[in-house]
Amino acid sequence: MKKLFFIFIINFFPAQESWTLKQCLDYASANHPLVKQSAINIQKNDRLISASKGMLLPSVDAGVNHNYNFGNGINPQNNQREAINTQTDNLYAQANWELLNWRNYLNISLSKINKETSTFRMKQTQNEIKLNVIQMFFTYQNSKSWLEVLQTQLAGIEDQIKRTEKEVEIGNRPKSDIYDIKANLGTMQEQWVSAKNQRDLSKINLLNALAITNDTLDFTMTEENLAISNFNDANFIQNLLEKNPAYQTTLAEIKAQQKSVDVAKSGYLPTLNGSYTWSSFYNRVLGEPAINFSEQIKMNKNQQLGFGLNIPIFNKLQVKNNVEIAKLNVINSNYDKDIVINNLTQSINSIKTQFLNAQEKYNLLEANFENQKLSFQKSEEKYKEGLMDAYTFFVVRNGWLQANYNLINSKNDVIQQTELLKVFEAGF
Repeated sequence: MKKLFFIFIINFFPAQESWTLKQCLDYASANHPLVKQSAINIQKNDRLISASKGMLLPSVDAGVNHNYNFGNGINPQNNQREAINTQTDNLYAQANWELLNWRNYLNISLSKINKETSTFRMKQTQNEIKLNVIQMFFTYQNSKSWLEVLQTQLAGIEDQIKRTEKEVEIGNRPKSDIYDIKANLGTMQEQWVSAKNQRDLSKINLLNALAITNDTLDFTMTEENLAISNFNDANFIQNLLEKNPAYQTTLAEIKAQQKSVDVAKSGYLPTLNGSYTWSSFYNRVLGEPAINFSEQIKMNKNQQLGFGLNIPIFNKLQVKNNVEIAKLNVINSNYDKDIVINNLTQSINSIKTQFLNAQEKYNLLEANFENQKLSFQKSEEKYKEGLMDAYTFFVVRNGWLQANYNLINSKNDVIQQTELLKVFEAGF
């Protein structure tokens, strides 16, 4: 019965699915709500392009009016005003067409630039999300590694207490060794609780970066060789800047603002309009015979074709002010570009500095790791031979575990900076 219950529990609580960093980045770049919103903006700009092109087409509408008139009116038979009740039906169809308006053509170009901008902005959003996911992923990995170190230390304390108690019983060690070890147990347990809380919080932050609300995942590191970046290239930063979507977004925005200047200037230009109207009507005196509906429609039909040229002369300085405002927007966009360049340069230089520092630190730790390992092994032999007290060996053992964590943490830092750099190198 217990065995069946155990199987039921295992099936009811399945193992968590493990995701690597690549799986996290692929998921976030495709499914994060901010990315989906960016995709909607691209679709909206597609519709705006279609709407701009639609302004080149004529507008056509048709209508029918059915009216009754009671009292004093015009008798259609003798064209005299008298007390009369009439029915009138009017039919019309009309078309209006802006034959020439430069604003319409310029708006098409502007809409295409806006779509290009929204496409760059979507990639920029994906990159920002990826950078955040990478930072949260490695924060979680480091906090998880630290918790594992503390768990190993706690397990070692329990074993040491048991071994030391036995040695105290047979007189091989003083009882003070037990007190020394237990004195540090409470502190270690407090650190473990804090580390567990930090691990849980870092996982919550990682799930939030992925926009996942259900905690059904675990996140694991894959074995990776440490990459070497060509920081010595004189054009290293410039190359990353030019293909960065944030930089491309500002360039597209400048193009859009420059095109907006042309759109504003189009208010100075004349426009040519064409129109066509077809109409007819049916009229009869109520209670009296009249020519049938179809005959009257044929008899009364009318067509009108017209052209109009509108030349702007003075419009309360509105066009001039719109042009000047558009020019100021161009200047402002160039300042935005300078800000983006400054921020990107700072981010790239920061990653470069942290990468080189982490790589140097890792190389030093790795070179000294074997010496630390041998030192720990010698201390372990001394402890077993009774040449080292339990508390001292406990300190040495914890130092060895801390050295393991420092090496793992340093390697993670190098990989983190490498992954951050990959986002910038990927470009658009």
